[in-house]
Amino acid sequence: MTNSDINRLKDKAFQVFGVFCTLIGLVVLGIFLFDIILEGAKRIDWDFLTSLPSRRASRAGILTAWVGTIWILVLTTIIAFPLGVSAGVYLEEYSRKNKLSNFLEINISNLAGVPSIIYGLLGIEIFVRQMRLGNSLLAGALTLSLLILPIIIVTTREAIKAVPRSVRDGSYALGASKWQTIWNQVLPASFGGILTGIILALSRAVGEAAPLIVIGALAYVPFTPASPLDEFTVLPIQIFNWTSRPQEAFQTNAAAAIIILLIITFLLNGIAVYLRNRQQKKIKW
Repeated sequence: MTNSDINRLKDKAFQVFGVFCTLIGLVVLGIFLFDIILEGAKRIDWDFLTSLPSRRASRAGILTAWVGTIWILVLTTIIAFPLGVSAGVYLEEYSRKNKLSNFLEINISNLAGVPSIIYGLLGIEIFVRQMRLGNSLLAGALTLSLLILPIIIVTTREAIKAVPRSVRDGSYALGASKWQTIWNQVLPASFGGILTGIILALSRAVGEAAPLIVIGALAYVPFTPASPLDEFTVLPIQIFNWTSRPQEAFQTNAAAAIIILLIITFLLNGIAVYLRNRQQKKIKW
């Protein structure tokens, strides 16, 4: 057997191994989704979506949880979107390459992998205690913004890097300034990638419970929040609360709430894919 045959055999073995690993992931995910849907679909109705939390499982609903989730999602987007994209543009287009910029880039990349509970500890010290925001929606949104900012910054930089140099050169050749080139050429061309990263980061934020529990988000809130300074709960915390109950009926409620959370997450991912594909069709290099 020649070296070429051995290499082809290795390629084939790696291909089979990759397909096997993918199938394992898909089968586990399929079993998980089937079990959740089988358990929780029968509990989802209008009363479940519009009822307040209750000690009785049959009367408990997720109104305050999904309203709090939407509040958190909107506030986190308002805070993280401009900050993350601006930081990414600065680091990629304006920052000089020196030891300080390299230090910042390495730490921002590393922050994307820090456990979410660490951001909860930062949030309780800075936003809850120092800024005296208490366990409010605003404190929760600021904490989750810290969590997803590194992801948005890294995604923005990668999307900007993908824009061909010839686009910038063409803009400069026509007399445009650096900011005009970035605003009119680079950002529109990279918008699809940036938006995909933002929505995927928000998808992670909407499923987080640990940092919000640390800052004091409540498991039982008998009212829907009306302002960013109100107390709140979110779907992941409600699910965590119900799964810790010994009654089987609460497990069914938790499964139903997981389905609603999955629907929100899948919708966000679907929007990301649609917008990315739509943006890519507009760009013809």
